Amino acid sequence: MSAKNGSIKLVAGNSNPTLAQEISNWLKVPQTKAIVRRFADMEIFVEIQENVRGSDVFVIQSTSFPANDHLMELLIITDALRRASARRITAVIPYFGYARQDRKVGSRSPISAKLVANMITHAGVDRVMTLDLHAGQIQGFFDIPTDNLYASPVMVRDIKERF
Repeated sequence: MSAKNGSIKLVAGNSNPTLAQEISNWLKVPQTKAIVRRFADMEIFVEIQENVRGSDVFVIQSTSFPANDHLMELLIITDALRRASARRITAVIPYFGYARQDRKVGSRSPISAKLVANMITHAGVDRVMTLDLHAGQIQGFFDIPTDNLYASPVMVRDIKERF
C-alpha cells in the first residue's frame, strides 16, 4: 500500500494498542517503530525510530481515559512526525475526548471540544478521522478536513454474518 508521493505509515500511541495492531494487520501495513514512554516526572517522551520523510502517516490514538495523557501523547507524536518531515499526518481518533463539552453551559464556561480541535490542528495534524462523535457539529470545530465515521454499518453487517 503506498501513497502518491511516498509510503503510508502507521504510528500507534498507547491508548489502544490492540486496535492499532488490528488496523495494521487488516491493511497489511506494519506499524512504524516509535518509542512512547514516560520520564520519571511523568512527562511524555516520543521518538520515531524509522524514516517517515515524505510519508503519509496515520496516528492511531484515542483521547479516552486518561484523556489528558492520551491527548498529550497525540500532540507530541504529531510534533515528532512533523519535525521528521512527514508529508501528511492524519490523526485517527476512535474516541474523541472532550466531545461532550461542545457548547457553553454557563457564562464563564469553556468550549473544550473546540480548544482540543485547535490544539490538534496547531500540533501539525493535516486531517482527522473520528468515530461516532458525540455531536456532528464538532467536525466544524476543526480548521482541517475531518471525517466522522459511523460504526453501526460495520457492526450491523458483522451481527448479521454471525447470527
